[in-house]
Amino acid sequence: MKRIRIIHETAYIYREPVRFAPHRVLMRPREGHDLRIAGSRVEIEPTAEVRWMRDVEGNSVAILTFSEPATKLRLLAEIDVDLFDDERVECLIDPSARLFPFQYAPDEQVELVPYRLPSYPYDGTALFHWLQALYQPGQVVDTFDLLERLNTHIYKSLRYIPRDDPGVQFPSDTLTKGTGSCRDYAVLMMEAARYWGFAARFVTGYIQMSEGQHGATHAWTEVYLPGAGWRGFDPTNNKRAGSEHISVAVAREQEKASPLSGSWFGPANAFERLEVSVQVIAQSPET
Repeated sequence: MKRIRIIHETAYIYREPVRFAPHRVLMRPREGHDLRIAGSRVEIEPTAEVRWMRDVEGNSVAILTFSEPATKLRLLAEIDVDLFDDERVECLIDPSARLFPFQYAPDEQVELVPYRLPSYPYDGTALFHWLQALYQPGQVVDTFDLLERLNTHIYKSLRYIPRDDPGVQFPSDTLTKGTGSCRDYAVLMMEAARYWGFAARFVTGYIQMSEGQHGATHAWTEVYLPGAGWRGFDPTNNKRAGSEHISVAVAREQEKASPLSGSWFGPANAFERLEVSVQVIAQSPET
């Protein structure tokens, strides 16, 4: 077991007081057999009423309701998580799916339909041409090798550029520009996997970075593999998602996994700047 402390502070600064509509916050890691929250602390400015809910994906969502105007909207989350799987991630795919192409079992197909439908259907032609180098219709290849090849191809053929502006690029734009952020890489891999018929979804969370990696707040892709379940691929860092990846939210489309979303009311020029600070720090279990 290892413990990681996440300290994530986001602040929106305004030139004059504005009013805030309810905000939707995704800040609580997804607990399971491999991750447990050991402790947490949250600060919100201005004072807000907090209501917790689970969305359709099972993500923990905090709904913040504000009653007073303010010149700053600040959210600080400090969370300690215990991780119980430090070993290299194994991928025990069902024998029926070890070779691609394959068919999902009938009892899984209904649930997986939304994750197999493209989010950017008009980008199909661009994906078709780009994926020709990796797979030709009629070939029979190792399923996991094909996905790792896709993961590596995104990493090697594109140049990582961090972007602070919201949203993602269309996959075709990422291919045309040859650059993208972790969100753009994750969406490209998600759509490419769906083009081949895989069930895939978008993941946001944190990563404890090694030297030469890009991350902190991070995004990657999960693909559903029979027998192995949802398995993460991180094309930004050319690796499988492992114990250093801490997922906060999963979604069919990236907009539904945004860490903080909401609106404000005031003069159009009231917004001044955004400040974000993220630390992902290894701790001893006794800390």
